[in-house]
Amino acid sequence: MDKRHYVAVLSFLTKHFYKFESFFYNVKNINYPKEKPVIFALWHAHQCMLYANEDRGNLNVMISRSNDGDIIAAATEYMGIKTVRGSTHRGGTGATLELLEKLEQGESAAITIDGPRGPKGVVKDGIINIAKISQVPIVPMTWYSPSPFLLRFNTWDEFNFPFLGPKIIAVYGEPIYVPNDLSKEETEVYRKRVETALNDLYAYAKENYKDLIKK
Repeated sequence: MDKRHYVAVLSFLTKHFYKFESFFYNVKNINYPKEKPVIFALWHAHQCMLYANEDRGNLNVMISRSNDGDIIAAATEYMGIKTVRGSTHRGGTGATLELLEKLEQGESAAITIDGPRGPKGVVKDGIINIAKISQVPIVPMTWYSPSPFLLRFNTWDEFNFPFLGPKIIAVYGEPIYVPNDLSKEETEVYRKRVETALNDLYAYAKENYKDLIKK
């Protein structure tokens, strides 16, 4: 089987596996943003939590132009989420312009800010530049469950996958507004700010899971 057919088969299987899993999906949103549009910032490992988005039809996700990206895009589009293909390495300029156009039209965006290939847990500055140009706020998002059925794979990002309906909380942070006259030095300040916000949000979700799941 050549690479093209291999990707097609995996895309088909992934899409239908997500279809099966959707019957068991059990995620509770905490502090979901009321104002739109926003730019959701999440770790690459947590991309499955996008299914918890309450307005998936108006959500655009940037996914790399790669074999892995093709597989992820198939599942993402099945969930009713729009995809913008490209990354900082392949098709980045065109994807960024398309994402900016969607934001201008009032739709939201989601970016896995340490993807597509890491390093894990390090925010790349692309999301800061998009927020600067669009003047749309960044909203950090994370998820957590102590259940062993929130599977963690041995991949570079420690990819999370909810298997058979574990009770998960999806927690959203406060909006981060990026000034339109941001300098290169200040870009690094905001990059670290988003990184810190995501790490603090995960720690908060983990520490307060029992109380938050009851709300």
